[in-house]
Amino acid sequence: MTVDSIMSRDVEVVAPDVTLMEIQDELRKHGFRHLLVVDDGALVGVISDRDVLRVISPFLDTLSEAPRDVKTLMRSAREVMREDPVSVHPDTSVEEAAGLLLEHTISCLPVVSKDNQIQGIITSKDLLRHLVNQ
Repeated sequence: MTVDSIMSRDVEVVAPDVTLMEIQDELRKHGFRHLLVVDDGALVGVISDRDVLRVISPFLDTLSEAPRDVKTLMRSAREVMREDPVSVHPDTSVEEAAGLLLEHTISCLPVVSKDNQIQGIITSKDLLRHLVNQ
């Protein structure tokens, strides 16, 4: 079986210059844990909800908030994303995809065409769902 048969095709993408504030809103609005960063139609990075949490100040929206905390929200996707993400093609086997997730200690793989155009995304959750449904 290939990732094409179990991947999510509903993928949200953002541009490299989108701010963390906008990224945070997109993650919340769609309930996704990952956003793919695309430049001129090609995949250039991945941002997870954990990446956002790692850089956002814990003082935001508190009495201790300082201007530097708010300034963090203006950082761009380019500054936070994981560049050159590990990706797969639609014809990659499910087993190979699972191996890549484990090998690279990541929780998603963008699925791209031969010319690096986004086709979908496969997550550890997709793989678990597949395993349970077998």
